[in-house]
Amino acid sequence: MYKPLLRTVLLFSLISCQNNPDSSNAGAISFYEIPSPVVEGGEPNLFVSEAGQVYLSWVEYLNDTTDALLFSRLENAQWSQPLEVARGSDWFVNWADFPSLVAYKDEEQSLAAHWLQKSATGTYDYDVRIAQSFDGGKTWGPSFIPHRDGIAAEHGFVSMLPLPDGRIFATWLDGRNTKNEEHGGSEHGHQGAMALRAAIFDKEGNLYEETELDGRVCDCCQTSAAMTDEGLIVAYRDRSENEIRDIAIVRQSNGKWMSPSLVFPDNWQITGCPVNGPSIKAEGKTVALAWFSMPDEKPQVKVAFSNNSGAAFSAPIRMDDGNPLGRVDVVLLSEKEALVTWLEETEDGAAIKAAKVGPEGKQGESFLVADSDASRQSGFPRMAKYNGQVVFAWTHVDSVTTVKTVLIRMK
Repeated sequence: MYKPLLRTVLLFSLISCQNNPDSSNAGAISFYEIPSPVVEGGEPNLFVSEAGQVYLSWVEYLNDTTDALLFSRLENAQWSQPLEVARGSDWFVNWADFPSLVAYKDEEQSLAAHWLQKSATGTYDYDVRIAQSFDGGKTWGPSFIPHRDGIAAEHGFVSMLPLPDGRIFATWLDGRNTKNEEHGGSEHGHQGAMALRAAIFDKEGNLYEETELDGRVCDCCQTSAAMTDEGLIVAYRDRSENEIRDIAIVRQSNGKWMSPSLVFPDNWQITGCPVNGPSIKAEGKTVALAWFSMPDEKPQVKVAFSNNSGAAFSAPIRMDDGNPLGRVDVVLLSEKEALVTWLEETEDGAAIKAAKVGPEGKQGESFLVADSDASRQSGFPRMAKYNGQVVFAWTHVDSVTTVKTVLIRMK
């Protein structure tokens, strides 16, 4: 059962008192630790099903050569006994490119999960592998590859999203053109540009609507996908010919993919990938999109809203406390309020921070979720809604690397 994190609540109250003289926010947020099902591992991810079921997935480090993808369900505010999806000694395990698990909309017992598996001897030669279960994760079928290029190249940073028709949408960064000499150079030493591609698959593993969404994108920033009233919307970091790497979206309208468009011209020019992707959530026509940028060497975490399914976004709102490292996530608490989280650099390392925001601006001071580490190993904190509350999961770096989870109640 979860237990109150009294130290964290007290710390937040002290921070609120210091930053806000009337202390109106003190005690407004309660933290409850959920004992973690992770023994030794990291790269956590969270997913909320159509029925409101929260799933936690992660990579368990079995030994020096073998990793496994495990998951648990949140039941009565505690994690269920972990179930294993797959394991391997030839996986590509990366702090920023983590596996995921989703449930079909039409059947809660039908699940799909992805991981990355080496395809050749090159450092960045790996495929996306997807396996499916139809008994709630007790057994899993053979995996398949959603990209059919057959080229030993980078394929990763996957986002999967269940569709209303009993299928699942998947989008990923696809490096097939990086091995093609007809394209321009990339920072990974290949010949072409990374692309954003997508496909839809069904319970038999059949692929549909395979398409390239953008032919030139940043090489190793996360993708993020959501469903609006108009259709799918995908957020990612773009890459221009002169190395401007700002956040873009590509969306559906009337069943067709529109041309990619920038959300806001940060004009961040950087010759290498910042490994810092966006996060997007949608409910109806409301869309919230959070991202990290650093134009002119000034790091910023921003969020922008759309009230027309992503056709246009409001001016961005800055969320950070002055020295962010990025690694953002966002959830929509309602159509008029979102919660944004990010990693903020501190004197002692780093802290996972969060703050509420609406289309009109940031709502009050940010609050501390947990102390963290500025290293890559600490990964990307994740959030999900659960019964009107918010679940956080992050990689905790210590003598043994594990995953921590807390449940936050906002009054």
